[in-house]
Amino acid sequence: MIGPAFRLGLATVLLFLVLVQPNHPAAMTWGALRVFPLELPVILAALILLGGGVAGRWLRIALVALIALLSILKAADYAMFTSLGRGFNPVADFPLIDAGVRLMLGAVGSALTVLAVLAALTAAVALVAALWWATGVWARVQLSGLRGGAVALVAVVFAAVATAEVGGAMGRWSLPAPIPGAAFTARIGIERTVQARATIAELQSFRQRAATDAFASRPGLLSAIDRDVLIVFVESYGRTSLDTPLYAPTHRATLARMEEKLAGQGLSMRSGFLEAPTRGGQSWLSHASFAGGFWIDNQTSYRAALVSGRRTLFHIAAEHGFHTAAVMPQITMDWPESSVMGFETILASDDLGYRGKPFNWVTMPDQFTFAAMDRLLRDGQSDRPMFIQMALGSSHAPWVPVPDLVEWDAVGDGTIFNAMAEAGDPPKVVWRDRDRVRDQYRQAVDYALNVVFDYIARHAENPPLVFVIGDHQAASFVALDDRPDVPIHVVGPADLVARTAAWGWTPGLLPDSTIVPRRMDGMRDLILEAFSEAQLVENGL
Repeated sequence: MIGPAFRLGLATVLLFLVLVQPNHPAAMTWGALRVFPLELPVILAALILLGGGVAGRWLRIALVALIALLSILKAADYAMFTSLGRGFNPVADFPLIDAGVRLMLGAVGSALTVLAVLAALTAAVALVAALWWATGVWARVQLSGLRGGAVALVAVVFAAVATAEVGGAMGRWSLPAPIPGAAFTARIGIERTVQARATIAELQSFRQRAATDAFASRPGLLSAIDRDVLIVFVESYGRTSLDTPLYAPTHRATLARMEEKLAGQGLSMRSGFLEAPTRGGQSWLSHASFAGGFWIDNQTSYRAALVSGRRTLFHIAAEHGFHTAAVMPQITMDWPESSVMGFETILASDDLGYRGKPFNWVTMPDQFTFAAMDRLLRDGQSDRPMFIQMALGSSHAPWVPVPDLVEWDAVGDGTIFNAMAEAGDPPKVVWRDRDRVRDQYRQAVDYALNVVFDYIARHAENPPLVFVIGDHQAASFVALDDRPDVPIHVVGPADLVARTAAWGWTPGLLPDSTIVPRRMDGMRDLILEAFSEAQLVENGL
């Protein structure tokens, strides 16, 4: 039989571990066990004082629900900090659960995904059961009136200290590491409550600002452009490719080689950096910020932007004579949001005609995406220039396997890539070793860069105006760089690229490291200003 003292000790340890559970990878150390959670004596004292009666039972229900919810929230924080470099927003981020499950399906398969989901649900149920047992053990403790008064005094003192500690921490989001003697769990709960209220207030302000647009009635927008325009987002292409020793030698060499090749074909180039609104994922937030001209760093703002009536770069391009289109090889489900983004034509995965095998979660190689775009959109049959957004996929996680560049005329229906799609170890093997994951990432981004700039070189005789943008940095453990910066390259005829000179970017494909990154939401207005004849006349140019 387990004695009462052992049960009390075990219940106390369980509550202790739940309360000091870290919410950030940097805090997942043995040092977390040196934290004394100030909430613990308050909880134990309340359980003892109210006992096992009706009031005590309701207290236990409330405590178990609240502690379990906060523990799950800290686990969500941990996952978000690991993948996206930020905490979990309880108002904005619930849709990411579905996106994460779909990513797992492509990366590790349905069996392991189902097991992971079942494990998470089982862990949540087990946590609630364990908390119910632990609070019940302490609720059954009986004390005399005098000792009960001492317990009440202890509870009041610790509650006051915890309240002061939480109040002193307000204004900071979740700490990357716990501190000795902290009301850490209570602080997380209060911070997220404040964050939720701030998000709701932000949405109201966002809708008001989205209703006004300085370019709404301006004539001559984009009239300086006499050719196709491509807005190409390279998945997970971040500043780490140019600065981090693990990646820079490979990617800088590719950019230098491509710069020489393009310059030899008479093309002009300028390169800089943008600050992306997201890291590790949620590419659509960068797409929306770039095209819409508003800083959109969470799903709630994204949805608000869609219904705000804001005219995106693509709305404006369509209004001024362009055929607008989105080429989205990773869209495999209904995409109802696209109806308000300004695209006249949308080519999702099934529309591109790929008959080859998928590269795990990645539906098709980037080279096929470009070839399909030429075949379906840039075939010379349109009487209007094209204004196209492309969101490439080959450099998306899990980065296994990485395709090879083939002769463009041999791309065909994509079956030429079948052997490549089955080459090498599967993700579940590669992802056991972080060094292998990083090397696969290096190869995947290099493949994407080679494809993009080889495509531009292939069309050098009648070049489109191309903006090549990284959508975001990879997850921190892969990028090894916590900055939100991504490279941007403008490539095309010299007269058009020269219009971007005022942006302060470096000639060529290798941006100077001292360039101050511009925010991604500023690009819509910069493009409209630079390529609109009416504005040039107003400025006397």
